[in-house]
Amino acid sequence: MNVRNDVPPSEQRREASAWQGGMRPRYPESHVEHAHVDLALNAWLGRLTANISPAALAVAWQDWAAHLMLSPAKQMELGIQAAGDWAEWWRYCAGAMLGNAGEAVHPLAQDKRFDDPAWHAWPWNGVSQGFLLAQKWWHRATSGVRGVSPHHSDVVTFVARQLLDGMAPSNFMASNPVAQGVTLARGGENLLHGSLRALADLRRGLAGTGAPVAYRPGRDVAVTPGTVVMKNRLVELIRYAPRTAQVHAAPLLVVPAWIMKYYILDLSPHNSLVRYLVERGHTVYMISWKNPDAEDRDLSLEDYRGLGVMAALDTIAAQTGARKINVCGYCLGGTLLAIAAATMAREGDTRLASLTLLAAQVDFTEPGELSLFIDDSQVAFLEAVMWQQGYLDTRQMAGAFQLLRSNDLVWSRRLRHYLLDIPDKDNDLASWNADATRMPCRMHSEYLHTLFLKNRLASMRYIVEGRPVALTDIHVPVFAVGAMTDHVAPWRSVYKIIPLSDTEVTFLLTSGGHNAGVVSPPGMPKRSYQVSLHPQDGPYQGPDAWQAAAALHEGSWWPAWEAWLARQAGALVAPPAPTAGPAAPGDYVLQA
Repeated sequence: MNVRNDVPPSEQRREASAWQGGMRPRYPESHVEHAHVDLALNAWLGRLTANISPAALAVAWQDWAAHLMLSPAKQMELGIQAAGDWAEWWRYCAGAMLGNAGEAVHPLAQDKRFDDPAWHAWPWNGVSQGFLLAQKWWHRATSGVRGVSPHHSDVVTFVARQLLDGMAPSNFMASNPVAQGVTLARGGENLLHGSLRALADLRRGLAGTGAPVAYRPGRDVAVTPGTVVMKNRLVELIRYAPRTAQVHAAPLLVVPAWIMKYYILDLSPHNSLVRYLVERGHTVYMISWKNPDAEDRDLSLEDYRGLGVMAALDTIAAQTGARKINVCGYCLGGTLLAIAAATMAREGDTRLASLTLLAAQVDFTEPGELSLFIDDSQVAFLEAVMWQQGYLDTRQMAGAFQLLRSNDLVWSRRLRHYLLDIPDKDNDLASWNADATRMPCRMHSEYLHTLFLKNRLASMRYIVEGRPVALTDIHVPVFAVGAMTDHVAPWRSVYKIIPLSDTEVTFLLTSGGHNAGVVSPPGMPKRSYQVSLHPQDGPYQGPDAWQAAAALHEGSWWPAWEAWLARQAGALVAPPAPTAGPAAPGDYVLQA
């Protein structure tokens, strides 16, 4: 553990003692052994609650209920609205029975549960309208209560939405006309197949194994030719073979997120960002993170920076002789890369030519819906789970992401699989999404505390080797990409790199979400982007004003970024000499 000059020796000793078990310190040194009882209890409880802290939920609901009791005007408003909704529903049903339903409540644009024409006939239109009115009322009831903390209000609203989504009429045979029609047409065969599929899913869930993956790294995806040129305890570094007679002088290091495997950026040949860059004369290096297990519980964020980013930069510089290196980070990899770049700038390390951040946040005050699962109570609960097993596993992380889009990823999927007998369509992105990784106890705890809860990077309080780092020390050109419908790294949060840095920033906003927005090769339909340069000394423009002013371009954003990258990468030269090593994709990406 690194000695930190800004922390008193007594606190350093307490922290070292607490980290022996991989847990974030929460007790005085003399009480650490007693704390194991509390941790074990919370870890056991986590198995019953899908790792959601019951204390966090209880506090949120208590905050909402107590303030609602102290708001008679709000109660009266809700009562009046309930009576009005009830009368509106009866009027709608009476008209629907006579073939004149009248004006309906429309679901949100992304809600496709009631799109089928069968839902527009009586009595099913009355069923769907009753549900939508109830959903609308509960949103009013759980939001806008005076005095409730914004976080607790968001949590209560979210939980109420999850409970309502679970009770939606589309989920049940008795209240779903589409499922009933399919069952009559197929003589119940769909229910038999759906039951067998549900049983197989249950068996895999109890065994802790996921569904079989159709696209495998090295066979169907991650097939761009390359060599593993460096390997340590945490990473394999892949160097991709040149595909042009000449390459740009400055190579490119790509740092992917470690929450998933790197080949999101090297999927099938037709949508591989790596292949796209190599075919345009870039020497591309890719970090492939190890899938950690219990033995890696003490790996820290500093290890990810040192064994990951810095070890890769040292290797690239030694192998290519390049004086300048472009770097690109995706999601958490971008956050780590920003930390590394700020540290290098502080130390006078001038090897970076440019910095690209793909859907990566450096300020966590507005981290999106993931903040629903992150507060002190929830983090303490997660730490107990990680303390017991040494890591946060794939199912525990996947559950949170599924809840954020429960209509699409949970209920609609179960409807298709179990009632309608419609299997998932195999594709490379879906297979990658199922090929998740674990995260070490210590690193994940540090990440949640220092970045999410305390936002130390944005406030210049993030400590590296005993001293704080500042994003304002970064003076190389920055290219930042946000995605319009990203719920993991909201684009307005990604946009904050502009006021937090002291350099020119090219900001690009692409259509799509966190994954599909990044995997956007030329030729894909319905893709667009906006982009503009913010000069180093230019006045700040808020994200909404920027979006209103920036021109809209149809198509993929890849060519715009590659053109910018080529300007940072220098003249064309002969490719560096090849380096011997195992063939890509290496071993770490194959770890289950």
